[in-house]
Parts: sequence; structure tokens; C-alpha cells
Amino acid sequence: MMPLTLATIGEDNTIMKIGDKPEVKKHLENLGFVVGGNVKVITTMGGNLIVNVKETRVGISQEMAQKIMI
Repeated sequence: MMPLTLATIGEDNTIMKIGDKPEVKKHLENLGFVVGGNVKVITTMGGNLIVNVKETRVGISQEMAQKIMI
């Protein structure tokens, strides 16, 4: 397992674990980041990531991406 921030751009990944406080975990789940779901990093800008999750593009901070394990 590794954090989403280390993912290769354009590669499909499976979310293995979402860590942190329950409210942060719930926020990420509301955005579509669920354990067992697929996520693909589209690009990185200044440490922040734009990812494809559930056929939607979502921008997340590097801090949030560190909490998503693939």
C-alpha cells in the first residue's frame, strides 16, 4: 500500500484504505473515494491532484491525497 500522492499519472488504482478522522473519511466518501473503488490520477499541480473517481474529475489537496491508500 502507498498513498495516492505516489500513484503514477494515468494508471488505474484501487482504493485499499481511507485513514483519518471519521468526518474527513465521510467527506472523502461523499466525493466518491470508497474502499474497493477505482481512482486514476489525471495530473498534479503544485502538489494537489486532479483525479478521476466514479467517472468524475475531482481536485483534492496533497494533504487529503496522503490519507487515501492504494
